[in-house]
Amino acid sequence: MPLRKFRPLTPAQRFRTVASFDELTRGTPERGLTESLRKTGGRDNRGHISAWLRGGGHRRKYRIIDFKRDKTGIPAKVAHIEYDPNRTSRIALLHYADGEKRYIIAPQQLEVGHTVMSGPDAEVKPGNAMPLGLVPLGTFVYNVELVPGKGGQLSRSAGTYCQLMAKEGDYAQLRLPSGEMRKVPVRCICSIGMVGNEDHQNIIIGKAGKTRWMGRRPNVRGVAMNPVDHPMGGGEGKSSGGRHPCSPWGLLAKGKKTRKSKLSDRLIVRRRKQG
Repeated sequence: MPLRKFRPLTPAQRFRTVASFDELTRGTPERGLTESLRKTGGRDNRGHISAWLRGGGHRRKYRIIDFKRDKTGIPAKVAHIEYDPNRTSRIALLHYADGEKRYIIAPQQLEVGHTVMSGPDAEVKPGNAMPLGLVPLGTFVYNVELVPGKGGQLSRSAGTYCQLMAKEGDYAQLRLPSGEMRKVPVRCICSIGMVGNEDHQNIIIGKAGKTRWMGRRPNVRGVAMNPVDHPMGGGEGKSSGGRHPCSPWGLLAKGKKTRKSKLSDRLIVRRRKQG
């Protein structure tokens, strides 16, 4: 996916880049596979702000994605490659042989007219889905389940992938995009290939207005606030906060490990950060 640059007619256009969208074949989504998406503005069910810096943004329709890939043994033809405003990757509309339509995350090298299939009898080629136990070692996979039947949870963002490194008993070892090595049950379903739209990470937003289009509001520094609003606020003149960087509630913002212990931690062979 090449990027498109602008002529620097304004300061905002000097460095801004956008996707070219050359790979897309249709602009409007499949109506039966969309849902209305109501914005929360970062508020919880009490109306209190629980996620800061949210609000505004362009109106969206949610595309219902088939993360489970549980329609086994039935071939499907790729009808369209489409844009999804709710994720960084592209999505592909599948027309199954029995007439059903579904969206999947589009991998690299998947084009209109290709045939994909799910199940143990599927070939090892981009877009097909099968259990990890049937995938050859060294293969790149995406949309990987952590719990059999729950649906893909790993490697769903643009340009990401996992690599199957080993199989031992009921578990397979995957190298995640972060570098972490993790055990996943061999019965979990995965999709073959790497997620498309790999140039997404190179996009330069270029102007504050586009950030507002995406629903993100301006971020005010804590040291610019009053003491009643932030622990780092106040002071005579400009100050650096007078303490270690922290959140509005006093939690350390730099250097403190925030990962909570989970039962699934026993499946981690090597963490992304050593030590």
